[in-house]
Amino acid sequence: MPRIAYVNGRYLPHRDAGVHIEDRGYQFADGVYEVCEIRHGMIVDLSRHLDRLDRSLGELRIAQPMSRAALVGIIREVARRNRVKNGLFYLQVTRGEARRDHVFPGSDTAPSLVITAKSTDPKIIAAKNANGLKAITVADNRWDRVDIKTVGLLPNVLARQAAKEAGAQEAIYVDQRGMVTEGAATNVWIVDREGNLVTRPAEHGILRGITRTTLKDVAQSLSIPVVEREFSRDEMLAAREVFITAATSICFPIVEIDGKTIGNGHPGTFAEKIRTAFFDIAEKTAI
Repeated sequence: MPRIAYVNGRYLPHRDAGVHIEDRGYQFADGVYEVCEIRHGMIVDLSRHLDRLDRSLGELRIAQPMSRAALVGIIREVARRNRVKNGLFYLQVTRGEARRDHVFPGSDTAPSLVITAKSTDPKIIAAKNANGLKAITVADNRWDRVDIKTVGLLPNVLARQAAKEAGAQEAIYVDQRGMVTEGAATNVWIVDREGNLVTRPAEHGILRGITRTTLKDVAQSLSIPVVEREFSRDEMLAAREVFITAATSICFPIVEIDGKTIGNGHPGTFAEKIRTAFFDIAEKTAI
């Protein structure tokens, strides 16, 4: 079945979907996005994702494309038209189409809205969880406002490419002080020697991941202590467990970083417990 995309008021075959050459998302990366998991026909943590979308739009002073109720209706319709039971949807809002100029266009410029959805193979995700992933560390060379989920992802692209060329699946950013910030497309967690789940505070320097937020709820339900503090690359390499979280993967264990084995070289029990309980705790919205 051909995929269907929503583009500025129209449902189109995916192969025919496009925006104007002077859309500011294309010209300036002047836009924001969200990616949300669909599991067993349910959209996971939709409210939190749309709350973050509202914040991103507000930080960049981009107008809301429509009401939340209308947006949810379109998201559900795109998922239905693509018959997604397990997969994801991608939503992008830009400042809209306007003559190329660095300053904002007039207030009469309507934002552009694109929504797509696709199925994923649960077997591939299960294999990654069973085997664990490899990662590398890279210098954090991104702009200062990584707390906004913008489409300006070139540093992340280069980091992921470096990981691929090194035979790894994720790149983990380390700042000038040797402290871990986050992954190229994930938040990073460790299990320290005291059995605490540790992740960097989200006030500055990282994106406040939605899966990260829900994972804290999951940990509380399992009576696992969570500590939000900075940790160094050296502490990460010596941790009992390392795992990464994102909407498209929930909780992937990391078994090797920069060629060094993490823990015993196998996925750990903390990541497994959290992943098993996650869907029961997360918000679920029927398609």
